[in-house]
Amino acid sequence: MTATETRPAGEVGSARRRKEDARLVTGRTRWTDNIQLPGMLHLAMVRSPFAHARITSVDASAAREAPNVVAVLTGADVKDIQGSLPNAWPIAEDQKAPPHPSVAVDRVAFAGEVVAVVVARSAAAARDAAELVDVDYDELPAALDLKRAAADEVLAHPDLGTNKSAFWKFDSQEAGTGGSVDEAIATARADGIVIEREYRQQRLIPAFMEPRSVVCDPTGEQLTIWSSTQVPHFVRTFTAAVLGIPEGKVRVIAPDVGGGFGGKLQFTPEEVITVLAARHTGRPCKYTETRSESLLSAHHGRDQWQKLTLSATRDGTVTGLKVELLADMGAYLGLVTSGIPILGAFMFNAIYKFPAYQFTCTNVFTNKTWTDAYRGAGRPEATFAIERLMDELAVEVGADPMEIRERNWIRHDEFPFTTVAGLEYDSGNYEAATARAQELFDYEGLRREQRERRVRNDPVQLGLGISTFTEMCGLAPSRVLGALSYMAGGWEHASIRMLATGKVEVVTGTSPHGQGHETAWSQIVADRLGVPFEDVEVLHGDTQVAAKGLDTYGSRSLVVGGQAVVNAADKVVEKARAVAAHMLEASVDDIEFESGTFRVRGTDKGRSMAEVVWETFTCHDLPDGVEPSLDSEATFDPDNFSFPHGTHLCAVEVDTETGQVRVRRYVSVDDVGVIVNPLIVEGQIHGGILQGMAQALWEEAVYDEQGTLVTGSFVDYTLPTTADTISFTTDNTVSPSTTNDLGAKGVGEAGCIASTPAVVNAIVDALRPMGVNDIVMPCTPERVWQAIQSAGGSAGGGVPGGAQPHFDQGAPNQDAPGAEQKGADQ
Repeated sequence: MTATETRPAGEVGSARRRKEDARLVTGRTRWTDNIQLPGMLHLAMVRSPFAHARITSVDASAAREAPNVVAVLTGADVKDIQGSLPNAWPIAEDQKAPPHPSVAVDRVAFAGEVVAVVVARSAAAARDAAELVDVDYDELPAALDLKRAAADEVLAHPDLGTNKSAFWKFDSQEAGTGGSVDEAIATARADGIVIEREYRQQRLIPAFMEPRSVVCDPTGEQLTIWSSTQVPHFVRTFTAAVLGIPEGKVRVIAPDVGGGFGGKLQFTPEEVITVLAARHTGRPCKYTETRSESLLSAHHGRDQWQKLTLSATRDGTVTGLKVELLADMGAYLGLVTSGIPILGAFMFNAIYKFPAYQFTCTNVFTNKTWTDAYRGAGRPEATFAIERLMDELAVEVGADPMEIRERNWIRHDEFPFTTVAGLEYDSGNYEAATARAQELFDYEGLRREQRERRVRNDPVQLGLGISTFTEMCGLAPSRVLGALSYMAGGWEHASIRMLATGKVEVVTGTSPHGQGHETAWSQIVADRLGVPFEDVEVLHGDTQVAAKGLDTYGSRSLVVGGQAVVNAADKVVEKARAVAAHMLEASVDDIEFESGTFRVRGTDKGRSMAEVVWETFTCHDLPDGVEPSLDSEATFDPDNFSFPHGTHLCAVEVDTETGQVRVRRYVSVDDVGVIVNPLIVEGQIHGGILQGMAQALWEEAVYDEQGTLVTGSFVDYTLPTTADTISFTTDNTVSPSTTNDLGAKGVGEAGCIASTPAVVNAIVDALRPMGVNDIVMPCTPERVWQAIQSAGGSAGGGVPGGAQPHFDQGAPNQDAPGAEQKGADQ
């Protein structure tokens, strides 16, 4: 199903084409790398080829003498002024972290770390001279394997004395949100089901379309930075804090930004270095990374080992869930590195009514590129694990995996529902989304086909995968973030300026990079103020224009930033109401506002918003005490997250002779609350589904035994193309959120969260009769084939629930126990 450009009664709900698109598709964009300033210099980075080494010397003399080179800066040159890059989320009071220099001084901790920077009159001259910088290293042992690093076999930072950065725990019994998980598991071991599994979340690379770029102009009274970033307000604050510059003297502009996926939710070494180079030379400086630099040194995502223990009664009713994580931080803590796994802590219980729950996480340093936010940020990892585990429970019970989910999920009449993790889900209807998905998918028909293929021992087996998910998004409630030791708040700001001609300027603290804020915000304001959609202009991404804001990530923009826009618009209406009452010689209490017109209740006397705006602007006859401005601003901090949910169903065909996987059908029915623009929602869902599917099937950042990234180009880091995917069938159900007046929920991460387990569940479902219980992602043909060979199975002879699981077939570290069922059946 597709969204067409429809026109409901109001703008909200209309599938308008995005205002941004004409500029983007015709090349009239202004990327950071397009910016040219008089006298601008260009930077090239000299990066370490070693994962862990002591720097014994840096000889930059030849580079300094190269043509068109203006300066070469080493760690020794900037060590006293560069500060340390911040970590804004220390999850434990005793969290350990090394200093994080932008330019390494005496030791490098990952391959790709900057050791020197060349400043030249052209980018080519800078790159050529960078080859002339002679760095001597004394190579050190590197901590590369996450489990071995957790055991402190080799230290990533010897001065810390351990690789363990922090430990974090949530226990439902201690928190008063549930019972004892240990008691639940012990009871199930005596008379019930206990399933223990270990899953691997491979390391991923955000791989945004536009490589990171930064320009700094130090000339004049103010330091101006252009950066391809998701978080211009953060960059401003941390530039000031790290480098000791008054914040009022720093202006940050995020011009057109070509994607982020969390990968540009960062305060980067390259931003600091470009500022240092500009201040050192007194001239504008630009740095734009190459694609290989982006893959090598921009932060990565995921990278966890997940050990889970689920307890249930013998009929499959869940009683407890225990989660133990090892999370790879990489070499340093970035902006929110340490907190990313903790976001998942509240989502492992998902949509299910677990009465007892415990989550522990150990953050571990390794000598690899540091990890941080990547689309979904902790919540895809949690959803993958629990959705895989629910399929395992179905096998143990001998039930269809959909039946097991229905038995355990929160019913629509139980909302609002306080979960075992302590969150209050405000609204949802899992039954409605699932029923619609099954209808579109032809679930029963595909199950019949699956049985037929198994009976005839077809070499191409059919598998069906389910993912019934929810997520916490609209990352915002400042009190919650404070309780989790996050340094910032989660509010958002907006202001509305009413121009004399009746046009409207909306200034938002959110900072889009592909989400369509200019369109959606225009729709909201057009409805709220009764003005034409075309008369609304949205300004963003410049800290001098939008001085207040906390930017865009975590599916927060609409549910937090959009509500700030609503509140500001409502203030405009209330201000205008007083002026309209005076113009109409009526009491303010008798003035109604609808569709852009103020009317006296019960009469046809009215004034348009444009007339009121002009009257306010001229200020010839305003009521006493009314200021001549309708401009308004608002800051919104919600009391709760929003909780979108959905049911995603995937059908795959697996060639058991080659391991090749073909996605045959994919259906998603998502509940993202009230939809502002169906076209934007559909685009977000489609992109998210493919991104999550890519984790399941293709993508992985791989290091060799020396700590060199061997997937350092798109030849080896295999992103999907249009040739690798199919058309998706999408639809929506609506259960309005109660956390904002729009009734909206986030959508930016939904597809990416749901699709990975749907695809992997489908692959495993196809191969269960052959004894395959798990395949470590990505499920490449080689890994699928190896799993089949290791299991020693044949294609036919079974139905879902009919095969006993085998732990981690085809996976390394097969040291965890499998499922066990005890009680009368034994």
